[in-house]
Amino acid sequence: MPARILAFITANFLFWPTLIVVPMSFSSAASLQFPPPGYWLGYYQAFFTSPNWTGPLFNSLTIALMTTVMTLILATPAAFALVRLSFFGKRAFRLLTLMPLLVPHIVLALAYYIYFGEIGLLQTRLAVSLAHVCLTIPIAVLILTAALQSFDTNLERAAASLGANPLASFRTVTLPVMMPAFLVAAFFTFINSFDESVIGLFISGRDAATLPRQMFNSFSMDADPVIAAASSILFGAVLACVGAVAAARLVKSRFGASRSPV
Repeated sequence: MPARILAFITANFLFWPTLIVVPMSFSSAASLQFPPPGYWLGYYQAFFTSPNWTGPLFNSLTIALMTTVMTLILATPAAFALVRLSFFGKRAFRLLTLMPLLVPHIVLALAYYIYFGEIGLLQTRLAVSLAHVCLTIPIAVLILTAALQSFDTNLERAAASLGANPLASFRTVTLPVMMPAFLVAAFFTFINSFDESVIGLFISGRDAATLPRQMFNSFSMDADPVIAAASSILFGAVLACVGAVAAARLVKSRFGASRSPV
């Protein structure tokens, strides 16, 4: 019982401050104010029509998608090497893949600012994506290695015994079984890239400004209430994703139960 009470208090402590943003996004006040003096949809209209917000939103989506693709391309062979192979320097390689989790983002941002400035990639989407890849590879590697450690390699041996080459075995056996892990890794990679703000503040610039950078600038300069609408939209998108996953699991469980033999 004490554990449940503590969990309830913690959940409310985390949930209610986030929920307060929602009514503020419909406020008719000229600045951030709670409780709202009135309600309207003007700030949502401003978010979807102003280039100051639609541009960073598009940049964040593009950068997050690029980051997800590059991260999975690099993290997949790294995870297979860490789980399936034995080689000299394996521990050092594992530590190297996890190093971005140990280094403060402000330190990485300064390093990327100097490096990308030297090679002429500063203030571009590609630069932000490459920087985000360094941050998201540890997450993807941890997820994929955990899934690979519980993977039954007898399935691959069976495919090989039936004449499948390594590529065909991966495509027809390993990939379908590992698909949930790949989807989870892609989801967390996309979210971490989309939400990242420190590196974006340093290297994104004006043309490649991300949504978190725009939200930070808006709040620090003039406390534009549109930031509440942007926060509510992101909050609703996360709830929609969680609800979609829960609904898919519910449908799958009921469909599977209806088809199970009596």
